[in-house]
Amino acid sequence: MKRIATVLLMGLCFLSPLLRRVAHAAERPHFVVILVDDMGYGDPGCFNPDSKIATPNIDSLARDGMRFTDAHAPGPLCHMSRYGLLTGRYPFRTNVGLWPKQPIIDDNQMTVASLAKQHGYRTAMVGKWHCGFRENGYEHPLPGGPVDRGFDSFFGIRASTDIPPYFYIRNDRAVQPPTSKIEANSSEGWSPIQGAFWRAGGIAPDLQLKDVLPRLTQEAVDVIQSHAAEHHGDRRLMLYLAYPAPHTPWLPSESFAGKSGAGLYGDFLMMVDAEIGRILTTLRDAGMEKDTLVVFTSDNGPVWYEADVQRFGHDAVG
Repeated sequence: MKRIATVLLMGLCFLSPLLRRVAHAAERPHFVVILVDDMGYGDPGCFNPDSKIATPNIDSLARDGMRFTDAHAPGPLCHMSRYGLLTGRYPFRTNVGLWPKQPIIDDNQMTVASLAKQHGYRTAMVGKWHCGFRENGYEHPLPGGPVDRGFDSFFGIRASTDIPPYFYIRNDRAVQPPTSKIEANSSEGWSPIQGAFWRAGGIAPDLQLKDVLPRLTQEAVDVIQSHAAEHHGDRRLMLYLAYPAPHTPWLPSESFAGKSGAGLYGDFLMMVDAEIGRILTTLRDAGMEKDTLVVFTSDNGPVWYEADVQRFGHDAVG
């Protein structure tokens, strides 16, 4: 492959035939699957020339790769898209109501990660899982998560960054249990579930909500760099990077505050785009750019009302 092949707004139904068709591991691509959370079809400039949000890195994927313009979310909530993406199944085939305390992916269910492992891939996940763990206190292992569903490693969070408890998980253990407390928050001038909104609950002492997005990017960068250093092209990588953004809370860093034409939401999405740019730069610097297939997609769309369209002149749902 002469450059990064990029695919926007599609699932992974191509993965199985592609892996079977390419017999030799050295001829197979690396896969980096980037799933963002609650981004609208009309947010990136590549789908909406009138967008008020600058998304140069997402736009570069569309420009240099392929756009898919007829993709559909399998359900209206975050965990439904994740279940569909990972299993290739409709969410009605499982009990999606289990996720707060139990896994929604069955023990014996094939996932894109377990399929990739069968073909010799190193599989890593970073980010928002939201498919449930068997929870029995956060000082104990959390079975049923990514490392029990085909991933060799995992660093991330259990659900959204507005759903407590808030804590990081590495593989199947809490990095620090959520022993502290955080009060609920909302933003003036937005609906109760927009802006810098989060719910009250437990939080780990080492987690700051504003730092989650860059922390996840750094973990993904570390995965790519370590893979390039350790395997020197003799083993392929599948990295699933599930950002919990631009889902609420909208927490743009100072360098992005006020930079978009779509308020806090647009500023935060500009930050998300910059984090994606870090991933693409890391692939290039690691010498993996020419044989990596990057898949970029969102889930069920934004919390963006008609009043917001009128206020900012930005139609996030296209």
